[in-house]
Formats: sequence, structure tokens, C-alpha cells
Amino acid sequence: MTVDWSWISDHAGDLTTLTLSHLQAALTAVVLGLLISLPLAVLAHRVRPLRGLLLGMSNVLFTIPSIAVFVLLLPVSGLTRTTTVVGLTIYTLVVLLRNTVEGLDSVPAKAREAAVAMGTRPLRTLLTVELPLALPVIMAGVRIATVMSISLVSVATYIGDGGLGQLFTDGFQRNFPTPVVAGIFLTLLLALVADALLVTVQYVLTPWTRRPRTKRPRTTRLRTTRPRTSGKG
Repeated sequence: MTVDWSWISDHAGDLTTLTLSHLQAALTAVVLGLLISLPLAVLAHRVRPLRGLLLGMSNVLFTIPSIAVFVLLLPVSGLTRTTTVVGLTIYTLVVLLRNTVEGLDSVPAKAREAAVAMGTRPLRTLLTVELPLALPVIMAGVRIATVMSISLVSVATYIGDGGLGQLFTDGFQRNFPTPVVAGIFLTLLLALVADALLVTVQYVLTPWTRRPRTKRPRTTRLRTTRPRTSGKG
């Protein structure tokens, strides 16, 4: 399989446009998924009977094939970017909702009790104590959801809006591998860069998770002298 590098240089503008469109669809879905999952996760965490129901519903939605989700949305939103974003948002919910609930569960009870003892109101406790402490687990879910969304945008090619996925369709239809290779490379690059940026964001927002280096105290060797013997037997 040979790659026509001249085709890539000639279509650099189109590749940039498709990459930006691909990224916009994926990030929009993750942001919407996060906005929906946060209040649902708090509700599932505070009201235990709802926990199984909400997590179960998100799991059921995740089992629906992605193409079927887009097809089911077509009568409602048509061949538009809205169909792509809504479909991707549904898939992000299962990851974001579960991780947010687990993150809130991981907050030490002593931290909540200390906030209550200081007279902090429940909403402020949530915003200033629980969510910050749950952030590492939540960010892990955001990273997974982002990479997953970037990979799933290409499926929306079947409804006419797939970002870099259009390169796959074009390459297969013309039996021309260069667009396919370019699409795969750019999709992988987007996923790696997005994940690296999210790791950086998490590092900046969670300074308490960084372990300071502790210097080992230097140990001084004590010389031991053997007691002299007189040699008398």
C-alpha cells in the first residue's frame, strides 16, 4: 500500500477543515454529556434507590449500536450535526455518569463531616469539597469519553456528517488508500493530543495529588574498632 504524499499536500486545507469539524463534534458531545451526567450523578449519589436505575438506563443506552442510534434520531433532527452530537452524547453518558458517581463515593466521609461541622451548606460542600476531591476519578471518565467520541464521530459518515470519516468513505469508494491512511492518522493524532491536554488539565487542577519528593537523610557510617587483645592466653 503506497501513500500519495502529493495528494495530502494538495488537500491540506480540506484535511484541516475535516479535522476541526471532527474535533468540534466530539468535544461538544463530551461537554454536553458532562453537563447532563453531573447533576444525575449527584442525584444517584444522594438518593441511593435512584442509583441502580440511572446507571442501568445508561448501560442500556450504551448497548444500542451507534449506527442504529443515528438512524433512530434521523426522523427527529434529520441529516444535521445535531444528530451526530446527540448520538455521541448518549454514548458519553455511560462513562461520565458512572465515573462521576464513583468519584463522589470515593470522597472520604471525614471531609464531608468537617465541612458540615464548619457550617458549610450542602451546595457549597458539593462544589468546594466533594467535586474537587472526586475530580481525579471524574477526569479519568472525561478522558475515556473524549477518546471514545473522537473514534465514534467517523460512524456518522453514514448520515452525511462524519468529519474525518468522510476520508474513509472516499478512499474505499475510489479504491484509493491515501485518504484512508490520512484519516486514520489524524484521528489517532486527535485522540492522543486531546488525552495529553486533559492529563495536563487534571495535573493543574489537582495539586494535592502530587507527592512531594522527600530527601533521604544521609546516614553516616560509624567506624567500629576491634578491641585490642594482649595476646596472653
